[in-house]
Order: sequence, then structure tokens, then C-alpha cells
Amino acid sequence: MRRILTLVIASFIALVAPSAAYAGPSQGAERATSWYLALGDSLAAGYQPGVGDDRAGGYVGGVLDALQDTAPKARLRNISCSGATTTSLMGTDRCTYDAGSQLAEGVEFLKAHKGKVDLVTIDIGANDVTPCARPTVDVNCALAALGTVERNLTATLGQLRAATGPDTQIVVLNYYNPFLAAWLTGPTGQQVAGLSSFLQTLLNGAVARSAATVGADVADVATAFKSADTTPVATAYGTIPTNVATICAWTWMCTKSDIHANDAGYAVLADTVAGRLG
Repeated sequence: MRRILTLVIASFIALVAPSAAYAGPSQGAERATSWYLALGDSLAAGYQPGVGDDRAGGYVGGVLDALQDTAPKARLRNISCSGATTTSLMGTDRCTYDAGSQLAEGVEFLKAHKGKVDLVTIDIGANDVTPCARPTVDVNCALAALGTVERNLTATLGQLRAATGPDTQIVVLNYYNPFLAAWLTGPTGQQVAGLSSFLQTLLNGAVARSAATVGADVADVATAFKSADTTPVATAYGTIPTNVATICAWTWMCTKSDIHANDAGYAVLADTVAGRLG
């Protein structure tokens, strides 16, 4: 059991994508009448294997498109950082920020554009568990890491809410479970998939509780990715559970052993966030 949990938690290391470049100039800054601020890890940065970050694409680009349906002059400021944890977001990160941290940069932006930010999105937390698998897993460490996620995310959201005021919508994304792909490898992998589902539930529970402290909305990515649906379905991999098939279809996990969403997966993330707008 300890070895299987090691495999699951160690897989989160894949979230630390190679690129550490900080976001460039704000999109359409000279024409903006309202703003969308995006924070988070490699998913917010739109990372894909072999391509790198795409901060104007990924799910963030799709969310901007949806926001512009009602706020056509809204513009994007994406300050996410691949590899970010809830701790590094609040302090020293792999990316460089004028304000010193991703969170401080976001707070300064919100204060400088008070009353002009329509939307803030954030996904963060999965990378926090990786130290617990170096070199071997410590279960108590894993549980403590989840506590760190909840504590840090609650503090982060508190600072963002204080800087925005009550009228700006904050949407926090929870996580899909790429490690369901282990199901394809046989009985041992199916144990890994089951344990990963347990960890996903704990992580997403922490995200939901943190969001509730500031009245933020939760984009339920886990449900959009059919994480709990084990109905058998025919695929190129044979007849497999729906949740496994969904991970194979919407991420690179089954083809490149990479947890990141592909174009189809990022579109689902974008639609899930867009469904919470308003």
C-alpha cells in the first residue's frame, strides 16, 4: 500500500512543467475597460508537452472568450507559473515577479485596477504533495500537505478578495484525476487508480472549503471529467471505465504519460469555468 501511494503522489511531479517564463505584457492593455486576472500552476499557464506554456490559450483563453460575450472589452492578465504550489505562489516561485510573488503581483494588479476586474480565476494545490514522495512516501506528510493546501489557499483567496472587493467574481478550479490512467496497466495499476481517486477527493474537498471562506465559486472540473463514473465503455484500449476513458481522451496521460490537458481537455476546463460566470 505504501509503495502504491508513493507512485500516485510522485506522479504529481509532472505538474512541474519545464517552462518558468513569466507572463508577458497584458493582452490589449491599451483598450481594456475591464480585466480578467488568472493565477495558478501549469494548467492556468496552458502548458502542453512539446509546446510549453500558452498563457493566452489553454483554458484561460476560452474563459476570456466567454467573458467577452458580456464584457466585449475585457482583457486578460495571466500571471500563472508552471510548477507553482500554494506555498510558492505566496513567496518565492520559479517565475520572477516585480512584486516578489505571484500572489503579491495579483494583489497589486487588483488594487491598481480597483473596480475594473470582472473575474479572477485560480487553480493551485496539486504540486504541494510532491515533497512527500522524496525519496519515499510519508503518509502523514501527504495528509499534512493537504492541510497546507487548505490553509494557504484560504489565505491566498482572502488576500485576493480583500483587494477586489465583493463585486469581482472569483472562480477556483478543482482538479481532474490523470492518474486514473494507471487502470490500464492491470491489477496493481487499478489499485493506484483507486488510491488516486481518494487523494483527488481530499484535495478537491480542501479547494471547496477554501473557496467557501470568501464566497468564491468552484468550477467542478472533477465532475466535468466524469471522475466518479465507472460505467464500462468501449474504446481503442478495450472496454474500460468511463472515467479512465475520459482521461485518455482529454489529457496526454495515456499517450505520453503527461498529466496536462490536451486541446479537448482545456476546452472542457474553459467550459466548466464559463458555466460559473455571472
